[in-house]
Formats: sequence, structure tokens, C-alpha cells
Amino acid sequence: MDADLEPVLARLRWLSDERIWPNGLRYLWTDAFGVVLLVSLYRQTDDVRYLVQAERVVSDVNRVLGRPQGIRIGEQPDRDGQYFHYLAMWLFALARLGQLNGQYHEAAVNLAKTIHPHFVIPGVGVVWKMREDLSAPYPGYGLGAIDAFHGYVVYRLLDPVRLAVEIGEMSLLVERSYRGLELTQDLGLGMVLWMSHFFPAEPWAQSLRARAVATLDTMWVDPPGYFCREPRHRDMRFAFTNYGVSIGLQSVGAHPDRVRRLNRYFETFRSGDHYDRDAITHVMACCSHFPGDLLAMAAPD
Repeated sequence: MDADLEPVLARLRWLSDERIWPNGLRYLWTDAFGVVLLVSLYRQTDDVRYLVQAERVVSDVNRVLGRPQGIRIGEQPDRDGQYFHYLAMWLFALARLGQLNGQYHEAAVNLAKTIHPHFVIPGVGVVWKMREDLSAPYPGYGLGAIDAFHGYVVYRLLDPVRLAVEIGEMSLLVERSYRGLELTQDLGLGMVLWMSHFFPAEPWAQSLRARAVATLDTMWVDPPGYFCREPRHRDMRFAFTNYGVSIGLQSVGAHPDRVRRLNRYFETFRSGDHYDRDAITHVMACCSHFPGDLLAMAAPD
């Protein structure tokens, strides 16, 4: 076993002992990254226990969060509705697991075809949040800034033939929006970098990658070594969003020194609120230290 994995495995043991994850409350974003992490660990170690655990998380998500159409955001009462970007990350996780077991690939394609017409307004955009039964947009929410990019990338990775129509609709939205897209939030910038690395030669990817790296340069706070939430809020920082930036930077091979610095900084940083123990913080930390199958070169085609 790679010695560098030991801190990741130690954190996972702690999460399990504390009943935080994967044996805690379900939350789709965290579970998506967690499934990819477990698949990555299985590929790295050949320990089938990680694959079994990944499949158990999928089963629990379907049981607890699954709805007749789509998947609820989270288990807690205030995590109702459905987010497209959470669903897109879940589709990515199923796609990675589906490379090992085809039933998950099939489930992902079916889920994509089910949710797509509810979220996507062709030629207009992707609704950021829908009611839990997908009957209408969630009150107070509009279109997602990067959801079309997320769907475009994940659909193409998942099944470019069976999702050709859906990819076409997302492609038109990407083409009409990427030139004027302005992002200033840390996690969104990290996710755009991550999306861009799968199809790096495409104009939208080249444009957004350069702009995201430039914006993040203005958000790097050194010392002590973290990315602030937005350029105008230099004292505001979140561990889990910095880990998302880390994954994005690693995917495009940018600023490895900053990746090391932020990982080191957040090992001892404490926010003094629920994020110190929340699963999202620690699962994202594991992925920052060991991105594995989150990266294009890590998994087979």
C-alpha cells in the first residue's frame, strides 16, 4: 500500500468510528465524492472491501434519498429539493463505479435521462434547484451559472451515444454562455477547473481554465496559505471549498505548492462550527490528498 494513503485511511477510520461517514446521515454531494474516493482506493489497493463499501453507499443513497424521479439533496429536513450540480456529481460517481460494474453505468444513464428534461430549458439554461418531485423550480432559485458545463462534461464521460440529445442541448448552453461567464466563488472556480481538464482543447475549457486560475491568484492569502471565499472577502475561508479548489488545481497541474500549503493549513484549522465535524469537510479532505478517479488520467476509458 502507498504510504501516502495512510492519512486518508486514518481519517476514514475516524469518520466511521464517529459515525460521520459513510455510516452517518446521507448527503448527496458528500456521498458522490465519497463513492469516487472508495473506487479510487479499490483501484489503488485491490482491496475489495472498498468496492463493497462504495456499492453500499449507493444502495443507502437510493434507499434514503431516492425519489420516483431523481435524488433528494440530503437526509436532514432542511435539505429538501434537488440540485442539478449534486445530481451531476452523483452521475460522475456512478460512471466511475460503472466502469467496474455495468449495472451502475445503466443506472446513471437512466437517471440522467430522467432528470434532464426537468432541469434543462433548451436554449435558456439549467435550473439550479427543483422541487423534490421535480414538478417545478424551487421557489427563490434561478438558473445555475455552471450547471450546463457540469452536465455537458459528465454526460459525455458517461455515455456520449445514448446521451447524444442531452449533450447537444448542454453544448448549445455552454457555447452561448462561456465567454461572458464571471465566477468569483472559490468552489465554483475549482469545479470549473476540474470540468475543463476532461476536454482541455475545447475553446470553452481553455477560456474558463485561464480565467479561473487568474481569479484564484487574486484569492490566495499568503500567509497563512488558503483561498478566500471571494476576492472581496479575504478573511472568509472554508476547508471543504478549499479542498474543492485543490482538486481543480491538481486536475490542470497548476500551483502544486499551493495545494500542499492549503492541505497543511487546514489540517489544524478549526472553524468552531459544525463544519469541523461535518462529513463534507473530511471526505473532501481525503479527495484533496488523494484525488484518484476524480482525475481524467486515473481511470480507464
